[in-house]
Amino acid sequence: MQTIVTFKKIDTSISLKSYVKKKLDKFDKMLDSPAEAHVVLSVEKIRHIAEITLTCDRLKIHAKENSENMYSSIDALMDKVKVQIKKNKEKVRRHMSGNKQSIKDDSTQTDLAQGISDNLTTDQIIIETIDYKPMDIDDAAIELGSGKQSFFVFNNARTQQVNVIYKHNNGKLGLIQPRG
Repeated sequence: MQTIVTFKKIDTSISLKSYVKKKLDKFDKMLDSPAEAHVVLSVEKIRHIAEITLTCDRLKIHAKENSENMYSSIDALMDKVKVQIKKNKEKVRRHMSGNKQSIKDDSTQTDLAQGISDNLTTDQIIIETIDYKPMDIDDAAIELGSGKQSFFVFNNARTQQVNVIYKHNNGKLGLIQPRG
């Protein structure tokens, strides 16, 4: 793989250059034809940014990562590139299988499932804690009506279980409760 490493606002480092080339050499096995990679390493205040443009036949990948350490930025960048290469190879493999109907039907589901599994990090999940007090279903319906949310989580006073009351599109209310 032909690799060009450019340094912006950072001193040229042979160790960083060799680290990038070592990481990119692993992608040669994954790619079908010779590739060309342009890597830009830069520093802005405390952010260490690694950016890559990888070109190979009909495949062109561009990715960018930043962190507080240049080596971790490069690692995260290479992980992104690896996922994109695998995704492209899977797409080509499905297309070459000749089953065109499966490409149309499964592509959105497969991409969504891969996107969720590949991209789920704790940074992307918003965790909210709630204080739920025991109340009747009628009180929960009133509480739901007074808020802007489309659902309300509460502890059912009668069953002592967590329930969710929500608004249907038709204007009616729905109740989710555990079985048993």
